[in-house]
Amino acid sequence: MVEVTGVFGNLGIDPFYAFLILLILQVALLVVLVLVYDKYKHLEKVFNTFMKGKNGKSLEESIFERFDKIDEVVDQVEENREEIAELYNKMRTHYQKVGIVKYDAFHEMGGELSFAITMLDENNTGWILNIMHSRQGCYAYVKDIVKGESTIQLAEEERESLEKAIFQEK
Repeated sequence: MVEVTGVFGNLGIDPFYAFLILLILQVALLVVLVLVYDKYKHLEKVFNTFMKGKNGKSLEESIFERFDKIDEVVDQVEENREEIAELYNKMRTHYQKVGIVKYDAFHEMGGELSFAITMLDENNTGWILNIMHSRQGCYAYVKDIVKGESTIQLAEEERESLEKAIFQEK
């Protein structure tokens, strides 16, 4: 039997086994090196695509410009929200509902030259304009409507016009 002297002999390790362990470690490190290099190349490609035409300083400026634009959009959205609320409040009192009925007031003219038109807001408040046409002249009457009701008695055509406006019949 061969006696081993030196460092391995003093430790009681066979140099063949030490060589074998070092060989396995080298192969494992080579595999890890290839995997890390592949990952590096992939990250380098992504980075180059991301940084295309920019250095770190210009990229930082671009990011801050985007943040400023986002802030502007947020401010604009809030401003739009306020304007929409204001428009909605104004619109509530504007006339939104219309009803019209054409009729022959005196059954003498032929054709329906008279009409009743109703204009109401969101709360069914507004007025009815009744225009009656005859051979002797034209007569106009306006009646106030509050919450869908009139304090003055309505003619049949005026009542029909009011119902069309309230129920939005065409």
